[in-house]
Amino acid sequence: MQLPANWQLPDEIKRRFGQKGAGKQRAMLANGHLLLVLHKLPQPGSRQRQGIFFWRHPQGTWKCSEGGEGLPRLRKHLKGYSKAEQQLSQEYSQAALAEDYFQILENLAPICRAAKNMMDTLQAAREGVPEDRDIIDLRDWASDLDRTLDLLYTDVKNALEFDLAKRAEEQSRLSLESVRMAQRLNLLAAIFLPLTALCSLFGMNLLNGLEHSPVAFWMILGLGIVLGILTQRWILKPSAKA
Repeated sequence: MQLPANWQLPDEIKRRFGQKGAGKQRAMLANGHLLLVLHKLPQPGSRQRQGIFFWRHPQGTWKCSEGGEGLPRLRKHLKGYSKAEQQLSQEYSQAALAEDYFQILENLAPICRAAKNMMDTLQAAREGVPEDRDIIDLRDWASDLDRTLDLLYTDVKNALEFDLAKRAEEQSRLSLESVRMAQRLNLLAAIFLPLTALCSLFGMNLLNGLEHSPVAFWMILGLGIVLGILTQRWILKPSAKA
């Protein structure tokens, strides 16, 4: 983006431009001339910043590098940021998932930075041309935009962190429930493992003299239960390191 060739700006201002573009947002003053270098509204997914120039003649007239009357175009420039803030606020009110909040933050962050730099630029212009009340109004508008966007960014970030924390808490609860279920199954296995082993041993088709003794059956059953309870207590016993 280059300065219009028909702009009669002081050389002191022209020498402050490089060869690769408009550069950062800033206000330049020399010999009563004021030049505002601003950035257009950042577009989602784009890292390129398009510059736009507003020149205030010492007589108080404004011009825009894209043609038209300078002061109305400057107001339209700020209005574009205001519309973007309203759109993002609406998206925030409709967001429900972490992905929604993240997408809003991704689009909001560059707009917040651009609005902050625009406000600083208009503040510098206000200090350079203190008698121009239009600049005061524009500076106040930009300040309101900067504050509103900053509050929106904070709200969206807090909502994202809350949603992530809620998901982590739910995942932790499910994991704890799974551990409890596994513990119950392990306890059941610990109780019935000795009994199963004894039943398997004495249920083999080998003559041992206990085949026709009801008392022996109940003794073996009781022994299996006792061994199961002892195994359960051994599992639940805290380790020495704990």
